[in-house]
Amino acid sequence: MGNKIPYDQGLIAVVLALVGFGLIMVFSASTVVSGELHGSQSRIFTRQLVLVIVGLLALMVTMRIDYHFYRRAEVVYCTLLGSGALLVYILFTPIASGVHRWIRLGPASFQPSELAKLAVVLFTAFYLVTRQKQFHFFWRGLVPYLIVVGAVILLVLAEPDLGTAASIALSASLLLFLGGLRYRYLLGLMLISLPALYFLVVRVPYRLNRILAFIDPEKDPYGIGYQIRQSLIAVGSGGWNGLGYAQGTQKLFFLPEPHTDFIYAVVGEELGFLGSVAMIVLFSLLFWRGARIAMRADTPFGTYLGLGIVCMIVFQAFINMSMVTSLLPTKGLPLPFVSVGGSSMIITMAAVGILLNISRQGSGWVTPDSQSKDGSFFGSSGEGGGRYSKGV
Repeated sequence: MGNKIPYDQGLIAVVLALVGFGLIMVFSASTVVSGELHGSQSRIFTRQLVLVIVGLLALMVTMRIDYHFYRRAEVVYCTLLGSGALLVYILFTPIASGVHRWIRLGPASFQPSELAKLAVVLFTAFYLVTRQKQFHFFWRGLVPYLIVVGAVILLVLAEPDLGTAASIALSASLLLFLGGLRYRYLLGLMLISLPALYFLVVRVPYRLNRILAFIDPEKDPYGIGYQIRQSLIAVGSGGWNGLGYAQGTQKLFFLPEPHTDFIYAVVGEELGFLGSVAMIVLFSLLFWRGARIAMRADTPFGTYLGLGIVCMIVFQAFINMSMVTSLLPTKGLPLPFVSVGGSSMIITMAAVGILLNISRQGSGWVTPDSQSKDGSFFGSSGEGGGRYSKGV
């Protein structure tokens, strides 16, 4: 390609704003906890700063790799098999905090489920463009895909980690919909998931307690409803303008996990409604820029990969913020770019780098002006199936 399009500056600005915002809030949310746990008030912040730098390096590497490289079968299957092997391996590692989620390498740790999220998005995009003709046939197309992705989801559930498993399933389902999967298959998958959710939630006591706390957090305010109740107190006490940066009180060992899963509650308490809305706006801008890049990709694979990446990030963000404000039951999902977490930061930044490379290669635009007969996103002339045709 001769004259390449510049990287999407809007996406870069939004991501840097989120990362900078996150570092500022991590410093505030973690100071007291860090002093108590590590004897240094800056220990957690310093570690997060190092992880951000590593994440930015990962972004700069992936943004320079032609994303068409990821369309190679050996790359797709090696990534998928590698993440699967790591998910199997951690099931035989010592339990930490009651779960098998991290591979410990001295002071560092890695969470394979974060890599699995990106691997499933990559595999789904690859499958949609390479198995276009077989994809709409249940046994030849859909079942092999479900076996592969279902195996990854089951391994994540075995950790156990229902939140990440649900996030993977949600992103994959959206790509299947955009890939033109017949509605009766989508409806069937939804119906099949209901009994699974029953056994995964209702029949598991600690998950059922989260549902009960979500329904009525005041019923057991110092037991199962404690965490969400403290989160709501933090958000509610912030008012319009907040108590002021670093002036929040819920992070003083009242609110569990103030620098990780519940950092959005600290944002609400210290920066108020305006600060909370600002973060929602940033993630909304991220979705807009990411979707815009994906729709302008030069290949259907780029469109599916881009949409999968942006949905993977934004879905998790809005699930986290909904959880913190009691719009959804509590679940251990970090807020992308903001919460403390090395694996999430590095994998997410690497994924953004891929998205930036898609923007670099982009040229086309997807329009809903000529829907194909099979309900595909790209017309029958494209290399992949979906619900609208690719404009020239």
